[in-house]
Formats: sequence, C-alpha cells, structure tokens
Amino acid sequence: MLAARSVALFVVAALFEIGGAWLVWQGVREHRGWIWIGAGVIALGAYGFVATLQPDGDFGRILAAYGGVFVAGSIAWGMVADGYRPDRWDVTGALICLAGMALIMYAPRNH
Repeated sequence: MLAARSVALFVVAALFEIGGAWLVWQGVREHRGWIWIGAGVIALGAYGFVATLQPDGDFGRILAAYGGVFVAGSIAWGMVADGYRPDRWDVTGALICLAGMALIMYAPRNH
C-alpha cells in the first residue's frame, strides 16, 4: 500500500512540476502573459509541497527517484500538450529512468 501511495504522489508531483514549467514556458516563450507564468509558479510551489508527502523520509532519495519520473513524465507531457513524438531512444531512456526510480525507491533495504 505504501508503494501505491508513493507512486501516486510521484504522479501528482510530476503533474505540478512539469505542468508548472510548461505554463511558465507558454507564458514566456509563447507570449501568453503573466497569468500563465503566475499559474506556473504556483504549480511549481505545489510540486515542492507534494514531494514532502512521500512516506520515505530521505530527501535525497525522494528527489533522486523523482528524477526518473520527471524524465518519463516530461516526454509524456510533450506528447499530449505539444504533439511531440519521441523516438525509440527517448522511450528507452525514459524506461531506464523509471527502472532507476523503482530501484532507488522500492529495493528491499535492511533498515
């Protein structure tokens, strides 16, 4: 049950962080304005809060593992939001990152 909660929190964190960065990108690079930028900044702050809700208490482990989620989530976001089409190397890299995340977070430990 803890692993399911942890995975769900990683997904929510990714939505906030990637979505927030995308909103800022849209506001600045696509000239959509300060409201988009402000919404992005709020979402990025929410990401920081959600990351603290992980059941594991080790900051370094959480952020390191989240990196794998961020990589895969960024590719998925680009596909949905911007029509990005990843090649086989993008997909392979994202899968390797997710495998690394799973190893970092969910490998059996003696503590």
